[in-house]
Amino acid sequence: MDSKYFGKLSVIGMKGSEQFLSCVDDYLHQWRDDTDETYIVRADCPRFGTGEGKGIILETLRGHDTYIFADVFNYGVKYKMYGQMVPMSPDDHFQDLKRMIGAISGKARRMSVIMPMLYEGRQHKRSARESLDCAIALQELVSMGVSNIITFDAHDPRVQNAIPRSGFDNVRTSYQMIKALIREYPDITFDPASTMIISPDEGGMGRAMYYSSVLGIELGMFYKRRNYTIIVDGRNPIEAHEFLGKSVQGKDAIIVDDMISSGDSVIDVAEQLKEMGARRIFVFATFGLFCNGCNRLDEAYNKGLIDRIFTTNLNYRSEDIISRPWYAEVNMCKYVSYIIDRLNRDETMSELLNPVKKIHSFVDNIREGK
Repeated sequence: MDSKYFGKLSVIGMKGSEQFLSCVDDYLHQWRDDTDETYIVRADCPRFGTGEGKGIILETLRGHDTYIFADVFNYGVKYKMYGQMVPMSPDDHFQDLKRMIGAISGKARRMSVIMPMLYEGRQHKRSARESLDCAIALQELVSMGVSNIITFDAHDPRVQNAIPRSGFDNVRTSYQMIKALIREYPDITFDPASTMIISPDEGGMGRAMYYSSVLGIELGMFYKRRNYTIIVDGRNPIEAHEFLGKSVQGKDAIIVDDMISSGDSVIDVAEQLKEMGARRIFVFATFGLFCNGCNRLDEAYNKGLIDRIFTTNLNYRSEDIISRPWYAEVNMCKYVSYIIDRLNRDETMSELLNPVKKIHSFVDNIREGK
């Protein structure tokens, strides 16, 4: 093995990530002269008839620099339990991830977990007598020997405080989002007079402020007015979105969020922006979950409320979602390949974590007509 690498590279894909990691594997082979046919390790998590499972590694990982990719929100993976096909829940995926770590049995030189959307990432803080699931999950992984945890646009990156002595990298998808928008709409200009960044709620202000600062355009924010007298689906329902910011009249509005779950908030925000005179409305959401289906988003698109929703391929989306006219995929395979390659070489990831220079260079070329 070349001494420039920390250890022999091995990549384990948890169920449902096969297509994504095949693309990652291709990129890694393009950049390296290794004779290995693939960096992807043969591994499996079979199930017994009761639904119980176990992790199996089918080749040695002794001394390897190992990366485990886990999309814990892939509901497209199913298993048989008592004769019935059951879709895997985030809990099932997380248990399988721990099984795989257990199967490695501490033989790998270093273990890193790439979990695009953090397991229980929305249960990151305590506001009543309730569990702190995300913090506990991170501590579990570290206690099992995981050295680095890599995630994307974490709902609240401060959750890393639960593992202060371990590696935790929160990667931004902003550069890829901007590139995808330019490809789809080459006429867009990142000019303060014609484009505006919108945060759909106060919790997403950090992400929106980043875009606004890097692109040099105005920022607006909606805050959620909730009904704190009742609880629906585990939370206080939103009564209205109130806007704070300058006029959006005649401007393109880019709504920035980490995920789209039901889509209700995005639709409500888009409707108000249109009423205020916004020209076109684009949505940047790292993770398109679409938990309640797409009918309401279809209606919003047909009414002209939303022009395009940009989401990454870091989490599972069904073909039914991908085929929607308002859907635009942001391919992250190459970016994940860069992350694995840099870490395996023990090189800095600063530019990947905070791609300000790349964004500035890209946008400057657009403004200069290059």
